[in-house]
This record gives sequence, structure tokens and C-alpha cells, in this order.
Amino acid sequence: MDIVIVGCGNVGYTLSEQLSNEGHEITLIDTDAERLKFVVDTLDIQGLAGNGVSYKLLCEAGVRDADLFIAVTNEDEVNMLGCLMAAKIGRCKTIARVRNPQYYEDIQYIKEELGLSMYVNPEREAAREISRLIQLPSAMDVDTFDKSRINMIKIRISEGSVLDGVEVKDVKGKVGANMLVCVVQRDGKVFIPNGFFVLAAGDIISFVTPIRDAYSVFEKAGVKAHKIKNVMIAGGGRITYYLTELLIKARIKVKIIEKNRERCEELSELLPEAMIICGNAANQELLLEEGINNTDAFVSITDTDEENIMLSLYAGKASEAKVITKIKKITFEEIVKELNVGSIVDPKSLVAESIVSYVRALQNSYGSNVETLYQLIDKRVEALEFTVNKTVDKLVGKKLMDIRLKEDLLVCSIKRGSKTFIPEGRDTIELGDRVIVVTTNFGLKDIKDILYKG
Repeated sequence: MDIVIVGCGNVGYTLSEQLSNEGHEITLIDTDAERLKFVVDTLDIQGLAGNGVSYKLLCEAGVRDADLFIAVTNEDEVNMLGCLMAAKIGRCKTIARVRNPQYYEDIQYIKEELGLSMYVNPEREAAREISRLIQLPSAMDVDTFDKSRINMIKIRISEGSVLDGVEVKDVKGKVGANMLVCVVQRDGKVFIPNGFFVLAAGDIISFVTPIRDAYSVFEKAGVKAHKIKNVMIAGGGRITYYLTELLIKARIKVKIIEKNRERCEELSELLPEAMIICGNAANQELLLEEGINNTDAFVSITDTDEENIMLSLYAGKASEAKVITKIKKITFEEIVKELNVGSIVDPKSLVAESIVSYVRALQNSYGSNVETLYQLIDKRVEALEFTVNKTVDKLVGKKLMDIRLKEDLLVCSIKRGSKTFIPEGRDTIELGDRVIVVTTNFGLKDIKDILYKG
């Protein structure tokens, strides 16, 4: 595919690298000629120095014949205007980075008016990732689909677990929660289990369940779970704003430490249910006074990577809290993996993966209804989001238990209107539904492809 990217900051660099590695033709635009030259030389892609909303430059970049236009500069207005112009010039798909919370309140309207195919917000994505890590601290990993409405949680079945020796169809009764096992890893092999698949101790299972039922599943499955009730956050930026909103909705107490007094006053108005402390989080005495040794989780998301690393190292020594660290510099990623800084969250990588998933679906599904394609478990499993936009015989209106699906394929989620649910055998697939399937069958291009042909 021919892809034009405007903005070669951390997000633009990561996107260019990943999409170029997957065989796409990339043209990168940025006003910083020196930075652009470095990225172009490093990644061996094409580059044009200039304004990403210039009609002449966009035409020179090949937008008229491009398949996709992605605008990820630091200015929301530039990104939105660039996408509007690209769509008018070439009628290509467009993706914009929109970070300002004020714009995000009207994002659906903006998307429709500008004709955006997709919008991304690194800070919001980071907040969602951190929120999941906090709400599910006992999970080995959490993959998300359908704009974070569906969470696939990964755990290992321990010796003595009620799931040891249980058939998948009986799991829900054993744990007393709405739970669907989607993937099983055993002895280096990956399985998409049917109802008669027998689980065993040592298996790593990935399952979907409502967040509210996760702790019940952990407890019954023998996974040590500690529910987080309070969180201390260092830094009061946009990620903190989005994160605090999510945590308050989850009834988790939040304490924010921010050194800028004006920002503290803003946060006090925006987040009245949170406790805002005006001070320097790098002050150990302040952290002790505010109870770092008694907090359940400590999140370091200041604007400086070095400060985040140092704060997380201290939090890991001063408490038993779950520690989460934001890292944005590419050069630090490999280094921090060797340090005790807890879970690492990288906003640019989260957004890049989200966009790359969309691009994969776009590339593999011209003329079909694949919305998004995710690659899981070292690319051995695919999760696909389909929209049922046409009537398909033997599928639409039929109970799942009566549909002959392909082997190694499982329907793990259905969204109907505003409601998303984990399907059971008696549920049906209807016109207009958004369906998520997991499978080891690669190359599915249409919802009808999930049916067994025979």
C-alpha cells in the first residue's frame, strides 16, 4: 500500500518503521528538515520537508494516488486539516491524531464531518492501558478489542485450580462468572478450543470476561489476586486526566502529585473527586508524607522519562505497590527492561499498534468487511472485527450452536447497537452486528469466511 505520513516525531517514526517493515511504501512529511533526514536515512523511506497541509506538497507526496493518509503531528488542527485536504485531493482513507480533551468531547461529530476513517489519541490509549493494568493486576497480559470494550485476559492455570481437568463448556459453571476461553497455549502449541477441549494445570489461557467478573475468575482459578483500591500518580498531564476519569469510574481512589500550581488548580476543577497535591514528586519526604508506602499502585507519568524511571525505582523499594512507568524515548526502551520499574507503558507504541492493526485489515480486506485485524501470541493467532453488513445464508439469524463454523475459530464477542456481549450457543448473529472472532486460520476476508465449507 502507498501511505503518506505527516509528522516524524516518536509516533511518526514508530509508525514509519513498522509499516515499512511490513512492506508498505511510505512517504514522510515534516517541517523539521533535519529530523526528517535522520528518519528517512535510518528507515530508507521517502521524505518531503514542508507543511503537511500544503496542497502543492501533498500532491507532490502522491496523496492523489495514496491508499492511506496518516497525520500525527503535535498539533490537532494540523492533523485534522491535513486529513480533510487529503480526502478531498485523493479520496484516500485518513487517520488523525487528536489529543486535546476538548476536541475529544465532540470526536464523533468531527470524525463524521471530516470523513476520518480513524482517530487516535496516544494519551488516552496510554490511560486505558494503565487502567487495565491497575484493574487487572494479576493478569499475565491483557489484549483489548472493539476500542477497549472487550478485554482478553491471559492467566496460567495452577496446580489444584478448579479449571484443571475441566472441559471448556463447563468453565462458566466452575467459576460462576460469564467467561469464554478463546485461546490455550500448551507445550509451545496454540489451540482455539471447542467446548470439549480439556484444560490442564500449566496451560496458559486467554479468555474474555467483563472486568467486574475478573476477580471472581482469578480467585476460582487459583490466581493470586489483590484488588487495587488506591493509586498515587506522579505528574498531572493529559494521561493523568484521562486515567483519573477511568479510575474514579472504577471506584478507585486517586492522589495526584503535580508541581505546577496552575495545572493543579485546573485538575481540581476537572477532577473534583481526586486528591490533588501541589509538590515535586521527586521529593522523597513528600512521597512518604502522602503515603507511598501504603499505596496499592504507583504510576509515574511525568513529562520526563528520566524522572519517571527514578520515581518508579524508588516506589518499588519503598512499597509493595504495583508500579507502572511511562517511557516515550525510543533509546530508553531496551535499557529499562533490565530495571525494576514495573509495567512499562509506551504511548507511541500503543497508538502505532492500533493504526498498524487497522492497516493490516485494510490491506487484507479490500472489498470485504474486516474492520480491524490484530495479531496475537507471537503472530500465531489473529483476532478480526467484522461488521455484518449483508445477509449471509447459514449465518444471519441462526443460533451459534446451529452454525457450522470453521475449525480453530471462535466467536468471542458480539456488539449489537450499544450493547457488547460474550455470546453463548443460543445467541444469534444479526444484520448490523459487529463480530469479533479469534482464529489460527489466516486470510479471512469476509464474515462468510468463518463458515465451514463442506
